[in-house]
Amino acid sequence: MKALVTLIVLTLFLSRMDGTAADLPRLKVSENRRFLVTETGQPFFWLGDTAWELFHRLTREEALHYLDTRARQGFTVIQAVALAEVDGLNTPNPYGHRPLVENDPTRPDVREGPDNDYWEHVDFIVRAANQRGLYIGLLPTWGDKWNKKWGTGPEIFTPQNAEIYGEWLGRRYRNAGVIWILGGDRPVETDTHREIIRAMARGLRRGDGGAHLITFHPVGGAGSAQWFHTEPWLDFNMRQNGHGTEFNGRYEQTRADYDRTPVKPVLDGEPIYEDHPVHFDPARQGHSIAADARRAAYWDLFSGAFGHTYGHHSIWQFWSPERPPVNHPLLPWRQALHQPGALQMRHAKQLLLSRPFLTRIPDDSVLIPDRIPTSVPGAGRYRFVATRDTAGTYAMVYVPVGRPFRVRMNAIHAERVRAWWFSPRNGRAQSAGEFPAAGEQAFTPPDPGEHLDWVLVLDDATRNYPPPGQP
Repeated sequence: MKALVTLIVLTLFLSRMDGTAADLPRLKVSENRRFLVTETGQPFFWLGDTAWELFHRLTREEALHYLDTRARQGFTVIQAVALAEVDGLNTPNPYGHRPLVENDPTRPDVREGPDNDYWEHVDFIVRAANQRGLYIGLLPTWGDKWNKKWGTGPEIFTPQNAEIYGEWLGRRYRNAGVIWILGGDRPVETDTHREIIRAMARGLRRGDGGAHLITFHPVGGAGSAQWFHTEPWLDFNMRQNGHGTEFNGRYEQTRADYDRTPVKPVLDGEPIYEDHPVHFDPARQGHSIAADARRAAYWDLFSGAFGHTYGHHSIWQFWSPERPPVNHPLLPWRQALHQPGALQMRHAKQLLLSRPFLTRIPDDSVLIPDRIPTSVPGAGRYRFVATRDTAGTYAMVYVPVGRPFRVRMNAIHAERVRAWWFSPRNGRAQSAGEFPAAGEQAFTPPDPGEHLDWVLVLDDATRNYPPPGQP
């Protein structure tokens, strides 16, 4: 009875978000179950950024600066957490507000009057993001609030209150441009953990009437499919391939989830961040660079992912010198906004959208293995991967290192193939000639230098596709 009364009270605090997402189309899973599309069937490229502490740490002015920057850089999704990781329950936001009354998920701290509670700050940021063409990948909570494997906690969720909280959140953001991301970097270890996630999903569906897609953000090295692949509420799979730099054992798992049945879209929602301690071991392996972030993006995308999430180690925590650092951030967050990896992510989006998008499949058989396969297709940081469309009108090979390789030209179903070199570093394309669509053909990247990756693009010459990366 108490829970019912609480829910009735909560519903009185209906969203101030009405009309927020008027200019953002709703998203759905494509008919072939591999991609996300708009309600009219247009391809949607998820280019995400991990801004986990966005609602908790930034002022409104800072949030607008962040959102304006990411919108200009071509991002489409901002991943942020309502009940944040870094003591998000007890450390107030910049305006002195906390999200819950007495840390009770059935009692969000909402107050009468404008701009005087935590949730109105969240409303402001969600609305501002939507107005800039950005969807919010909204995590209802970070995972240490239901499984204190690590982090500050405390554990506050049960299956009962998770459903109530989910319904309240779903109602509040029913009309906003959001995508629900359950979980929050914690393992699902018990039946209670599973029931908390399922209950929150039920609540969200009831609250928003099914208006938004739902996925699950897993622990590092895992994917949502590991626990919830067949659950009807899970619209697409999210992986956290995590903060290593090797294809083997990490980014190859994107293809493993792509191959699961029933078919569901797959996305890497947390790859290695730029400027992050590699494998959390800076003393031995240093910090990652833009080349590491680029490799992760193309490995994931060419292995079947429908989009990609970028991250920067200073951005997720919005670190600045007056704050305690988490795991050795290198730059203040405002400076980190302009790191090269962030600027280069849009090139991958533009490349893939310049060719038929919804028929694209992973296909490493385009590549011919070398006499020594660890050279081509390679291993570790030096793995080549390939993708093509089902009609055979184009194929692409991601080339992480400047060594020669060979491809099967009959991957293109035509008489002649027009070849291009596309740079993931600057988004420019240059002609690589025309060839018969038969037999094998050797290619050598234009510049064999270290960390100078390339994409070989092969087109059916009769299609007259634009240069790669151009609309």
